[in-house]
Amino acid sequence: MEIEETALEVIAKHENGVFQNQLWKELNIDSRKCSRVIAKLLKDGLITRESAVDNGARTFLLKAAHKEEPCFELLLSGDMFSPCAGCRDACQPESCEKLTAWVLNLSKDNVDDQEASIIE
Repeated sequence: MEIEETALEVIAKHENGVFQNQLWKELNIDSRKCSRVIAKLLKDGLITRESAVDNGARTFLLKAAHKEEPCFELLLSGDMFSPCAGCRDACQPESCEKLTAWVLNLSKDNVDDQEASIIE
């Protein structure tokens, strides 16, 4: 495992972040090597860094960057994609047949999920 991967794992396991001066001690590397590792992780967008003070010493607080992935599941109802996504119709939601069918399918999905959990 490369040192960058190890460093990223250590940073990620600290939910509130880890100080850079603690990281190089935890990784058992010198501060210069740690700075190069941090620079690469920053360049790749895998971590964030903000100025901080730890025991009176200036350092940086490092946190794992949380990349938001598209969540298309929220637009799905069974195998139906939300009819409103990209819709150009100037309809009223209360009278849209496509939206009504999609919402009813959502309700059906919830009932199916509840029945499945009762059977188990």
